[in-house]
Amino acid sequence: MTHLSSRLSVRGLAVAAGLSTALMAGTALADNHMPGDGVTVTPLKSSIAEETFQTVLVMKALEELGYEVEDIKELEYATAYVALGNGDGTFLADGWFPLHTDFFAEAGGEEKLYREGTYSPGALQGYLIDKKTADEHGITNVGQFTDPEIAKLFDTNGDGKANLTGCTPGWGCEKVIEHHMDAYELRETVTHNQGSYSALIADTITRYEQGESVFYYTWTPYWVSGVLVPGEDVVWLQVPFSSLPGAREDVDTSLPNGANYGFQANSQYIVANRDWAEANPAAAKLFSIMQVSANDISAQNLKMRDGEDSEEDIKRHADAWIAGHQETWNGWLEEARAAAE
Repeated sequence: MTHLSSRLSVRGLAVAAGLSTALMAGTALADNHMPGDGVTVTPLKSSIAEETFQTVLVMKALEELGYEVEDIKELEYATAYVALGNGDGTFLADGWFPLHTDFFAEAGGEEKLYREGTYSPGALQGYLIDKKTADEHGITNVGQFTDPEIAKLFDTNGDGKANLTGCTPGWGCEKVIEHHMDAYELRETVTHNQGSYSALIADTITRYEQGESVFYYTWTPYWVSGVLVPGEDVVWLQVPFSSLPGAREDVDTSLPNGANYGFQANSQYIVANRDWAEANPAAAKLFSIMQVSANDISAQNLKMRDGEDSEEDIKRHADAWIAGHQETWNGWLEEARAAAE
């Protein structure tokens, strides 16, 4: 009897131990499945509405990993980098490099900021004019705008100077344009129009549609080049020589094909607070492996330009992109969860 009782006790202990082990394993699996459980994320974004899509994709991935993702906090780039470095924000999905090199360094660099993997490669920037005027007057280079006769072809207010649709202050591109104004001796013949880029470029497109000459700055991926198509409606202008401000003053901006548009080819990176990223390896892994093509971003941006620009529209675009890349998406999440083990 005692022997039987002892056997039951041992069996009971074994069962209990087995249940305990299973429960512990189940908890570990649950924790691994949702490594972000209980952790808050504060996404940052510039005032460029067309960068919302890329940001929402990262937010949705983090939510699937269990993170509690707050609404997007809008800050211009220089302020956003400082906020990330100070821990007042978690990530910025649209870090443009090398354009934002100085912002990155001034906010603490690698010591305070995490940046691994390329989110979207192949971005171009530069100056364009309408193809009709370019062909009629043989304009191929920004340096030609030092000629008052060339410059006044793009005069929109009657002062005899070319009006360049430029870059919104705080984006970083305005610093390069202002540097070029001096480097290429354009101050006397060109006016750099700054303000709300969306309003300025809308006016530029209207003038183009009315048959006027246009001179503007833009970048890809962005919807503008889907409306004013390079090679068909407009042409890229080259620059007399490479010249950039700040830490990139000695950089050659020539592209592999030999063309020189005055700006380095850029890639977008997800930039995060380093301490937070190191404490959240699943998110850090995700940030390093997510990737969206410039063509996909441009296509979504064009939908926004055509009126699908509400918060719900952009979320729907993100959901459609995920559905179209489901296997890749699931793979990212698996890698992120594995990094948390």
